Amino acid sequence: MTLAGYPGDHAEPAPAPEPGASGPRVRTRVAEPQHSDASILESTGHSWDEWADLIDAGPGRDAGHTAIAAWVHTEHGVPGWWAQGVTVGYERIVGLRLPGQMHDGSYSISRSRVLGLDRDLVRELLLDPATRADLFPGFDTELRSAPTSKALRFGFLRDGVLIGALLISMDPLPDGRIRLGVMHDKLATFAEGTRWKAFWTEWLDAMAAAAAAETAAVTPARPTPSTPLPS
Repeated sequence: MTLAGYPGDHAEPAPAPEPGASGPRVRTRVAEPQHSDASILESTGHSWDEWADLIDAGPGRDAGHTAIAAWVHTEHGVPGWWAQGVTVGYERIVGLRLPGQMHDGSYSISRSRVLGLDRDLVRELLLDPATRADLFPGFDTELRSAPTSKALRFGFLRDGVLIGALLISMDPLPDGRIRLGVMHDKLATFAEGTRWKAFWTEWLDAMAAAAAAETAAVTPARPTPSTPLPS
């Protein structure tokens, strides 16, 4: 897939406020946090701007993710899950972490689609190496989870080179359809995530077309997106 790199792929961190600055100011956000202002205020007692000011004045942005999360938890009594959420949101606001970026610096993207496919059939196709190869033409996959796992994890390779890890979920819906989800982890850059997000959207569209054409009774048609593969 040939796409220009995302401008935020090398985003510059937002400057910390000057010590002693007074008066109202609007904090510039490099990226939006994952939770809304209303949600974070209700759940933690502080808005995002307040948390950014508190952390800047407390451990500071150079303290690192673990130290900031521990400080939010111990100094402000925020439960562990929300302390992590506050830290991730702060890192996004000040430019230390982009959307989809994990604590190790890699990126993760996900896409899902509701499909009229049988869950057991999809699982069977994914577990069989031959039919799995038809589902991912041009790639090699290695099963890395137990066959009985609710979601199946695979190593994802091209030309023998590992290009990430896939987690494929098949959640049943009350009407008999499934929500087929693909999470692609261990991507090197935000731009890679953007390209793969488009790729998996088309892959799911191809799966949906195969299901609609009732070709899934044996093996769904090779779900080959029309766009070039991400480089």
